[in-house]
Amino acid sequence: MPEQFIKISRALLSVSDKTGLLPLAARLAGAGVEILSTGGTAAMLREGGVPVRDVADVTAFPEMLGGRIKTLHPAVHGGLLALRDDPDHRAALAEHGIGEIDLLVVNLYPFEATAASGADYATCVENIDIGGPAMLRAAAKNHAFVTVLTDVADYAPFLAEFERTGGGTGIGFRRACALTAYGRTAAYDARVTSWLAEAIGEATPRRRVFSGRLAQGLRYGENPHQRAAFYVDGSQSGIAGAHQHQGKELSYNNINDADAAWELAAAFPADEGPACVIVKHANPCGVACEGTLEAAYRAAYDCDRVSAFGGVVAFNSELDAAAAAAVAEIFTEVVIAPSVSSDAAAMLATRKNLRLLTAGAAPDPAAPGLAWRQVAGGFLVQERDAGRIDAATLQVVTKRAPTEAELADLLFAWRVAKHVKSNAIVYARGGATVGIGAGQMSRVDSARIAARKAADMAEALGLAEPPTIGSVVASDAFFPFPDGVLTLAEAGATAVIQPGGSLRDAEVIAAADAAGIAMVFTGMRHFRH
Repeated sequence: MPEQFIKISRALLSVSDKTGLLPLAARLAGAGVEILSTGGTAAMLREGGVPVRDVADVTAFPEMLGGRIKTLHPAVHGGLLALRDDPDHRAALAEHGIGEIDLLVVNLYPFEATAASGADYATCVENIDIGGPAMLRAAAKNHAFVTVLTDVADYAPFLAEFERTGGGTGIGFRRACALTAYGRTAAYDARVTSWLAEAIGEATPRRRVFSGRLAQGLRYGENPHQRAAFYVDGSQSGIAGAHQHQGKELSYNNINDADAAWELAAAFPADEGPACVIVKHANPCGVACEGTLEAAYRAAYDCDRVSAFGGVVAFNSELDAAAAAAVAEIFTEVVIAPSVSSDAAAMLATRKNLRLLTAGAAPDPAAPGLAWRQVAGGFLVQERDAGRIDAATLQVVTKRAPTEAELADLLFAWRVAKHVKSNAIVYARGGATVGIGAGQMSRVDSARIAARKAADMAEALGLAEPPTIGSVVASDAFFPFPDGVLTLAEAGATAVIQPGGSLRDAEVIAAADAAGIAMVFTGMRHFRH
């Protein structure tokens, strides 16, 4: 027998999700375990031929208040919390006629699903479980003697342990179950608090909690010496809800880059036409909108062929065979799209190391939500950057207004710049990026790097001149000095979109006018750190 083996003689089963419960209960009953249960769970077990004793018979107190009071009773919590090796505890159980409970199987009212469905306030409140978390915490605290199961996924491991030990569990198994139980109640309470904060309009509640459920362990983190795992928040949105069709297991960096690529691809709705995004190290290295996905991919690839090698590619509509064949021409880590045609899937299946993901409908870029990041001693929380602008909100500040073609490219470049790490500079022409400068301490340096990337593009494609000549530029934040605009003018840009708001806006505008550049202000900044 394993160390500190506890034989299971009595179990309490009370679940909201009844999946898989009947086989579990039948196995317990077959081993002579007495089963206690409540309400609908008890009825389901009886219908399945499993002997059950109602909790109300044990407590000598009926369910009341519409089911709000069922298990909140000493006859239940005493049986869960009693220390079996404490004479005083055993004497108290005997004095009050309380039986020990060795196994608790509880999953909670579906509050998360209820809140996610958009149910009204009263319905959500009614789906906040009270008795369930109380029992889970009691059983988890007393895991030296009690086994606690919180999820359908726990049943198979439990039955394996039950069989292995001859009708009980070892202390190692119970400790692991206690950890899972406390994680479950913490996540449940976290969702309740976040919902309530949203419901009452409290942007900065006194305590903020985030939770996740393990989706997969990862071989390592950003580097091989770092342990890592991927957790999901239950929303099934974005990369967390994607289906992997082929390829090796996703790595930490794959997931991070795929998320960045998919988020940017979502900025270009499929009904506006095909779009492709190529990301490397969480920064786009090429983005294009064209008449076909293949053309969009090739235009995005041409922006920075060197960086595209080993990158992540995202498409905004169903991946077809022509685009898949183009992607397969070079080594690519991950491809992600809403869906994939059978011909495209067959094409990419020949690339064994390529991970192919489908993520369904793209997320709404304007959807509200929270973003957070850890800092030493705490974490920062902010609203997602869901800000958007359109042509009607732009302010022309130079003597020359942008042409219709320039305006279209300015709006395209602005969408891309939002997803480039600051300081961000994006040159674009004809609905495609031709140079991207990211993550520099100086905006001028970003402008120069982006121009240099465009020169490399010209050399790779055999162009007579750099594609920055006649291009437009988006800057994620204002130009603090005229030197940035002068750098863009030297590269051949003809129009600029930027937030404005610098103390030297007048000097920057004057420099643009002197260079014959059209400039528009958005009044909105898109720092991304």
